[in-house]
Amino acid sequence: MCPDNESATTTEASAPPSLYERLGGVYSIAPVVDDFIERIMDDPRLNANPKVDEAHHRVSRAGFKYWVTEMVCWASGGPQTYSGRSMYDSHAHLDITEDEWQIFLEDLGATLDRFELPLGERSELVAIVESTKSEIVLPRAETG
Repeated sequence: MCPDNESATTTEASAPPSLYERLGGVYSIAPVVDDFIERIMDDPRLNANPKVDEAHHRVSRAGFKYWVTEMVCWASGGPQTYSGRSMYDSHAHLDITEDEWQIFLEDLGATLDRFELPLGERSELVAIVESTKSEIVLPRAETG
C-alpha cells in the first residue's frame, strides 16, 4: 500500500531540520567557508610546513572554497553532492602533523566565533570536520 501524499508531507514536515537547513543553506555556508579558507591559507603556522605552503600557493583559492563549500553542504545534509577528491587523496602527501591539525581547528573556531554559530550547530559541524582527521593526519613512517 502506498502512503498518500498528505501522510508523506506530514512526515517530512515533522522531521527535524537538517544541519544544512539550520546553518541557513548554501548562501549562509559559503561566506563561513570563505572566511575559514582565507584564515588557513594565510596562517603562517600552517604554512611553516613547506608542503602545505606549496599546496596553498598552487591551488586556486576560489576553487578550494568551492570544494569545501560543496563538501560542507553535502556533509550537513544539503542537496549538493561532493565531487572532489577524498580527504586522504587531497592531504596524505602533505605530512600534516597533530599540531597543525590543532592549529587548523583553532582557525575553524575563530571563524565560527566570527559568525556566532550557535553551540549545537557548531558542535555538529566540528564533529563533521573531526570525522576527517584520520584521513588527513597520518601516522609518521619511522626512519632508522
